[in-house]
Amino acid sequence: MHAESDERGDVVVPTARRTAGELTVEPAERELGSRAPGFIKSSKTLHVSWQVGVFVVGLAVVVAGAAMLVLPGPGWLVIFGGMAIWATEFVWAQLVLRWTRRKVTEAAQKALDPKVRRRNIILTSIGVVIIAVLVAIYLWEFGFTMPWKIEE
Repeated sequence: MHAESDERGDVVVPTARRTAGELTVEPAERELGSRAPGFIKSSKTLHVSWQVGVFVVGLAVVVAGAAMLVLPGPGWLVIFGGMAIWATEFVWAQLVLRWTRRKVTEAAQKALDPKVRRRNIILTSIGVVIIAVLVAIYLWEFGFTMPWKIEE
C-alpha cells in the first residue's frame, strides 16, 4: 500500500483490515492532524489563535446541537457537524469521527443482512399484533371513550 494525495494535496493512506479470515482494503483515510492553511501553520501564535477559533466555533455548534436534542431541530446532525468542524484541527475529533463513521457503516451493513431484516420484520409484526390486541381489548371493554372520561 502506498500513500496518495487527494485534490487538495492532503495525504491519504489506504487502510487494510482483516475480517473473517480475509484481508480487505478500505477506502483511503486522510492523515491525522491540522488542516489549517500553510501560512497559518507557519506562525505559532497564528496557529494557536486559529485552533482556539475552530474550538469555539465547533463548541457553539455542538452546544446548539445538544439544545436541539430537547428542542425542535436536527440535534445529532448538528452535533456531528460540530465534531466535523473540530476534526479540521484536532486529532481526537478526527479519531472520534472515524470511529463513528465505521460504526454507522457496520450497522448499515448489518441491517441489510437478510437474517437481520427477517428478524426485524418478525419482531415488528409481533409488536403490531400485540398493540392491536390491546387496543381491541380496550375498545371492547370501554368503547371509544377517552381514559380520563371513564366513569367507575
